[in-house]
Amino acid sequence: MTNSKYPKVVLLMGPTASGKTALAIELAQNHNCEVISVDSALIYKGMDIGTAKPTAEELALAPHRLINILDPLESYSAADFRADAIREMDEIISRGKTPVLVGGTMLYFKALLEGLSPLPEADPEIRAQILDEAEQLGWAALHDELKRIDPVSAERIHPNDPQRLSRALEVYRISGKSLTELTQTKAEALPYDFIQFAIAPKERAELHKLIEKRFNIMLEQGFVEEVEVLKARNDLHLNLPSMRCVGYRQCWQYLDGDFDYSNMVEKGVAATRQLAKRQLTWLRSWKELNWLETGNAKNIVTIAEHLN
Repeated sequence: MTNSKYPKVVLLMGPTASGKTALAIELAQNHNCEVISVDSALIYKGMDIGTAKPTAEELALAPHRLINILDPLESYSAADFRADAIREMDEIISRGKTPVLVGGTMLYFKALLEGLSPLPEADPEIRAQILDEAEQLGWAALHDELKRIDPVSAERIHPNDPQRLSRALEVYRISGKSLTELTQTKAEALPYDFIQFAIAPKERAELHKLIEKRFNIMLEQGFVEEVEVLKARNDLHLNLPSMRCVGYRQCWQYLDGDFDYSNMVEKGVAATRQLAKRQLTWLRSWKELNWLETGNAKNIVTIAEHLN
């Protein structure tokens, strides 16, 4: 439901390769809108081809905020995105324009709409204490402790998942409140009238074709060479968030000799399809979504009607 008291903000979500960028550019050119990227890969400099970053020509038509803001060595959280997006939205609105937030990082959209739980920062001393206890008593004993203080999290976290188990105990020992209790605390609603759209092809097979086609275009554009440049820096590695972006890991492993070129293409396409599947799963459970079909000429009209 829209709220006419507040300025309108368009959210344009969808799986990878579904046509979000073209739609956002058309909105920017013809409907007094400005674009904010909602993409955890486009934030990185020097990662242009494999992320399907808008081209220089596209950016000239519709500049995108929150792209090319970090070196691949740096990390960026949903909390960082939320703060940056609110700042950019307010600036756009102050000039009488409508922000269009476009992308496929659903966690960022969720953080924006629902806020973030006030979880405490990690405490190295408490974390070390938990590890010592695990060595002496075993993780099963620590899982029993979690059952007593936070049965909901204990049901969700397996005894053989030390990272999440440790974090749940750490949160309780720092704050005196359970992870379940803290994650139920949400921020106040933001003062915007969010109009939410999702775009996707009608058939999953069509999306798979689009993904494969785009991956091959990336390769023709020099994706392997782009990853070679990143590898040559010697300060990047596969455990960084930037290098976990779809396609980059597979190409990096190919360059390491882990598999041949055709396997790299196959694995890259498969990983992108898996990403799209996760994105669609998120979107199907989303509330208040207006669905658009990829390639439908009426999409822009549908969005424009909501802006009037």
